[in-house]
Amino acid sequence: MTLQLHSFDTPNGRKISVALEEMGLPYEVHIVDITKGEQHDPAFVALSPNHKIPALLDPEGPGGKPIGIFESGAILIYLAEKSGQFLPKDPVRRIRALEWLMWQMAGFGPMPGQVHHFIALQDEADRRYGLQRYMAETRRLYGVMESHLAAHEYFADELSIADFAVLGWVWRHERHQVDLADYPAVQRWYQSMMARSGVKRGMEVALRRG
Repeated sequence: MTLQLHSFDTPNGRKISVALEEMGLPYEVHIVDITKGEQHDPAFVALSPNHKIPALLDPEGPGGKPIGIFESGAILIYLAEKSGQFLPKDPVRRIRALEWLMWQMAGFGPMPGQVHHFIALQDEADRRYGLQRYMAETRRLYGVMESHLAAHEYFADELSIADFAVLGWVWRHERHQVDLADYPAVQRWYQSMMARSGVKRGMEVALRRG
């Protein structure tokens, strides 16, 4: 049965559309327009109690019963296990994939997200400290990626959900005011990922109305 992706056009939303396309799983999109407050609608909150996108509904979950999943990292793990793809079977590589997935969820998401917030402020006094702090941390995280990807083709040495998770945020590097030319290994990885047909389809999925 078709999965239901409840989402919007954000880095976290794109993680899941890319993963679904790469995995070849059937799904339909239910747009949750966060600019209009639709994430607070009771029907959506029943699926995602944190009032955040994305969320996934699988009508045929464990035991054949419907299950809803919120938090993009949990969704990626669920989809990898359901499809049997992109979560390495080798135990060491599996750990590496989960490490980098958690790294993205805990840092390379929240920190660039703060850049998105402060860069949009009109008052220079309000912007200055926040941008200095969060842009410095965002660049540090790009440096962490650079060091790792200089020695590895993918985060877990084979394509995994960790790559989909990180890709959603590197996709917004221009908004972070980061030039990928400053991070050649990240740039190589990003260009390789964006050239994949499944990633292209995932990035082109309509996650906004109109």
